[in-house]
Amino acid sequence: MQLTTLARQLRAIASLAIAPAALSLVSQAALAQAEKPQYGGQLNIGNVYVTVSPLSSDHADWAWKHNQDTGLVYEQLFSADLTKSKRNGGKYTFSADAWLPPDALRGELAESWKMEQNPMRVVVKLRKGVMFPARPGVMEARELTAEDVVASYDRLNKSPKKIPGYFEHLTKVEANDKHTVTFHFKEYNAEWDYRFGWGYYSAIVPKEVVAAGAKDWKNLNGTGPFMFDSYTQSASLTFTKNPNYWDKEKIGGQEYKLPFVDKITYRYIKDEATFLTALRTGKIDMLEAVRWSAVEELKRSAPQIKWNKYLANGGNFIALRMDTKPLDDLRVRRALNMAVDKQAIIKGYFGGNGEMLNYPMHVNYTGYYEPLESMPPEIKELYTYNPAKAKQLLAEAGLPKGFSFKVQTSSSSVDADLLAMIASYLQKVGVTMEIETLDYGAYLSAMTTRKNAPGYFMFLGHTNPTTALRKSFVKGQMWNPSQFYDPTIEKMMAEVLAEPDERVRQVKVRQMTRIILAQAPAIFLPSPYVYTGWWPWVKNYGGELRAGAERPGPIHARIWVDQELKKKMGK
Repeated sequence: MQLTTLARQLRAIASLAIAPAALSLVSQAALAQAEKPQYGGQLNIGNVYVTVSPLSSDHADWAWKHNQDTGLVYEQLFSADLTKSKRNGGKYTFSADAWLPPDALRGELAESWKMEQNPMRVVVKLRKGVMFPARPGVMEARELTAEDVVASYDRLNKSPKKIPGYFEHLTKVEANDKHTVTFHFKEYNAEWDYRFGWGYYSAIVPKEVVAAGAKDWKNLNGTGPFMFDSYTQSASLTFTKNPNYWDKEKIGGQEYKLPFVDKITYRYIKDEATFLTALRTGKIDMLEAVRWSAVEELKRSAPQIKWNKYLANGGNFIALRMDTKPLDDLRVRRALNMAVDKQAIIKGYFGGNGEMLNYPMHVNYTGYYEPLESMPPEIKELYTYNPAKAKQLLAEAGLPKGFSFKVQTSSSSVDADLLAMIASYLQKVGVTMEIETLDYGAYLSAMTTRKNAPGYFMFLGHTNPTTALRKSFVKGQMWNPSQFYDPTIEKMMAEVLAEPDERVRQVKVRQMTRIILAQAPAIFLPSPYVYTGWWPWVKNYGGELRAGAERPGPIHARIWVDQELKKKMGK
């Protein structure tokens, strides 16, 4: 069959607005290859954290959501190779919040890179001709150079908000010539490419933006496919097409200049009913995180919406401060876990759409993840509902009548009902859980300043297998609300990061996970399945969420809009 004939037939199928499940994977792949991209139009997107407004435009603030908010403008040395996505016949979903397998990595601003020995270093060759666009009042248009990479690294490294130990494996970063950067190592670190290559804080920011004020959104200016247009507080971030962007996308054997759409707006909506209505009515084209409970209704009311299901890339838990009485007693922490019927939460709260053990390792971390059935009895017991044993442990800890403790949560959370359910379970064993709801800024600050309450309810992204353990279970780390500390874990963490053999790392990570879980630093809760929904006019997309650490920019830049189809559908 000739390509033109196939394309016509597949377009005819698509115009019938058949649900994606009715098309085979082969047909969907063929359709993606057969359709010719269109330029123009705009996208309105509700990101994974649609309820959380932008945190900072400055990467030196070390804000975890920086890449989600600025990743259309700022680029990094590396990014995901999206040709390896399942939609394109590959094996990766690109849904993990910050995990890029080595064979799914591509150079973004880096054209090539190589690790060299004696002394240990990584030499990066930058792409030539990559331009920063002109930004009135900030800078003239000019080429990206190695000095921009060095300056971006140095500024991060000197930031008072830097994560402790983050760049300790490096001695210096230097520009050898206009397009060559060398990262000099003090010691090997298994996360070297993630930490300053495609991580949360790896944006390459020109010195002119820093001079003008990197904290001012109006000064945002990078080499990316889009340019900053406007920011409406707690409502939207808007970007317009960078006409001189360097990258291309190959579709159907032909290369196309990126980006395709003229304008992208990220919407921020705190109310769940409101952002679901926005998707159902086509006011937003894509919503990246929809709770299972809303999907069935949306499938009935808007059957043409396409869906992708994925297991949440994070853990649900109530962190328990191990430095605060009575939570410093392991018996108390174990009792709180056994007092909560986690199987009932999966069945009732998540409607069966959940997994019992998905933290601190994600189920998809092959080689690193160990299923619950393989865990020792003392860990299995933490996931087994046993209120009688919980009462016994509390009595043994000198608390036969129970106790009260405060739990902090964020106003951006949509899981207030889950917290109420947990409070009800705990009340049955004599424990009163007082819930305090804070605005997200105050909530985050409580943890980062280590002033959080004895209980701290959160959904925490895994990041990647090694970072998931380092950031939450190593002393002094920012994302450690339980104030966990174990000398054995400290020693093993250092060994894991220094180990170049991934198979050895996997064994040690599994061992560390067992040690951590056995100490019950939190009330561990099931992880839900989540859905991404998008309208059929959103093309060259299959539910991918991240091309780096919380960075959807490269994915969104490759989407094109079938404007004729959108018009036909009355949207």
